[in-house]
Amino acid sequence: MEYSDVIIYLMEIVGTVAFAISGAMTAIQKRMDLFGVNVLGVTTAVGGGLIRDLILGANPPAMFRNYTYALTAVIASTLLFVIVFLRERARLRGQGHIVWRTLTRTIERGHGVHEAYDRLLLIGDTIGLGIFTVVGSHNAVNAGFADNRFLMVFVGVLTGVGGGMLRDVMAGNMPYILVKHVYAVASLAGAMIYVLLLPYMPDLHCMILGGGAVMLIRFLAARYRWNLPKI
Repeated sequence: MEYSDVIIYLMEIVGTVAFAISGAMTAIQKRMDLFGVNVLGVTTAVGGGLIRDLILGANPPAMFRNYTYALTAVIASTLLFVIVFLRERARLRGQGHIVWRTLTRTIERGHGVHEAYDRLLLIGDTIGLGIFTVVGSHNAVNAGFADNRFLMVFVGVLTGVGGGMLRDVMAGNMPYILVKHVYAVASLAGAMIYVLLLPYMPDLHCMILGGGAVMLIRFLAARYRWNLPKI
């Protein structure tokens, strides 16, 4: 495995963990049990890649050929569930251990518990969106579609937003892609940056710039409440 392949693989693992956390956190907010948390975590983490592989004709999809992604999502979701479960139990008993108080004092200072959870959801969702958007476009190139820019952008955006869209539908929420802080537009911008820079720069550099642009736009949109016009 070449150096660039290792970096891309690590990016995929980071994106998998980030999306799994966002899915698991959504499930926790919906009061789902451990199984539900894992289902939503895995769906969010691998859902976009599953749709991408089906479009590109990669059968069976990568999640079935390499169980690492699903296993990583399960581990991340379970760990988050355990942490939140223990923290909430300690808080309800009114005798939280000093470690839990230390870990949560900063994040909750001036903010409610639910807002702290929302921030964690935002961070995980944004990192996953940025990474999987460019990974999706990269996979389209590897599949032999480097001359079809529309397909590269389309697959990149679908890979980025697909898992989150499935998560929101399963959780009974309005999908982020339709209402939240230029969510899909950020993914579209990152995919276009990757595609436009690809003829002039190494693939890995294009992925870093495109993914970074997605994350920057998402964080700025959340910070300043940017939204597209709506009636």
